[in-house]
Amino acid sequence: MTSTLEHEQTRILVQTAAAACEDKKGEDTRILELDPIDSGLSDFFLITSATNDRQAIAIADEIEHKLKKEFGVMPNSVEGRRQGDWILLDYVDFVVHVFLSERRAFYDIERLRKSARPLTPAEFDAELKTALAARTRVARGKVAGNGKAKPAKAKPAPKAKKASSKAASAKASPAKKPATKRPAKKASARK
Repeated sequence: MTSTLEHEQTRILVQTAAAACEDKKGEDTRILELDPIDSGLSDFFLITSATNDRQAIAIADEIEHKLKKEFGVMPNSVEGRRQGDWILLDYVDFVVHVFLSERRAFYDIERLRKSARPLTPAEFDAELKTALAARTRVARGKVAGNGKAKPAKAKPAPKAKKASSKAASAKASPAKKPATKRPAKKASARK
């Protein structure tokens, strides 16, 4: 269960990094879910393209800033920032590659990682929401450990009290106000 929680946390970090790419107008952003057998240490590659080196640096800076501000996470290492044609941010569980468009086409990391499952940020977001919703249902106790829904416990109906016939008749007909007696007028004698 711990590894599942860590995997979900990594997915949230990758999702935030992908949003930073979109904020800085990164092009053709892709997330590669790496095969655990083939990947070694990382679970994901986040790949995006920039039109020039200044934009590539801005994208990398935005990713670093958002992950530090929102989660307190810093990259383990950063490579290529000075040149700006291929910037690599290594967060151990995932690696961000910010390429200039022509460098991305030349190195073609997507082709090199054939066993990886490519996802768009929207597809990745939908999968994350589904996983978190399932986790929430489990946490709330609606799903048993075997994946089947628990039967709902029937609450006993409150026992009805037998009402007395006077109370029943009082409920059936509205209560009448008792007539108030007015003091009788005294006949005044005239003298």
